[in-house]
Amino acid sequence: MPEVHKHSHPNLFWLKTKDGSTRLATINAEPGKKVYTERLVSKEGIEYRTFDPHKSKLGSAIMKELQNFPFTEGSKILYLGAASGTTVSHISDMIGVDGSIFAVEFSARSLRDLVVVAERRQNIIPILADARFPEEYSFTVPLVDVVYEDVAQPRQAEILKDNVQTYLKKDGYFFFAVKARSIDVTKDPKAIYEEVIKDLESAGLTILETIDIEPYEKDHIVIVGQKNV
Repeated sequence: MPEVHKHSHPNLFWLKTKDGSTRLATINAEPGKKVYTERLVSKEGIEYRTFDPHKSKLGSAIMKELQNFPFTEGSKILYLGAASGTTVSHISDMIGVDGSIFAVEFSARSLRDLVVVAERRQNIIPILADARFPEEYSFTVPLVDVVYEDVAQPRQAEILKDNVQTYLKKDGYFFFAVKARSIDVTKDPKAIYEEVIKDLESAGLTILETIDIEPYEKDHIVIVGQKNV
């Protein structure tokens, strides 16, 4: 029988499995169904999904002791770069039926996979759009509690600022996965991170923490911050 312990963040758990390993997990919002290659583990009538940090920047950041955790019951999330829905599905587990994830994805192929997940989960709203142009989804997306960006694009910081300005509530949070090699392959990643942080601060955003997510992802950091104006 697995051991289950609550994580310090809400709606997250630690599972100690038969082989002695400890894994991050969320409660499965659709028992019996997987979204990717996660393991399903049941205890006392509750089914848990293992949350693989090698397949999710959020999972990586949690494993690297993420301190600020705005993904709570009932939250409204704008997710940029939703792909096929791996991380989106775990956030879906965490925010519950009263929350909403507006999941923006540019690739029609990835969106088809995401739509399959969204059909089974009422709190995911898939949107085929280009995150560089926030006005494209203004008819669907309201003001949100969190803007999450995981986009492999040279203009990553501009995309974040534009979407935060358009959709994030005052005192809302942003979660930004910075991919140094997508910005400039010739520069030292640390120099890129410093430039991105200065850029966000110059736009009036408050940086709460930065997390290097190696060994899960090379040349990536996660920046968590707030919009205070």
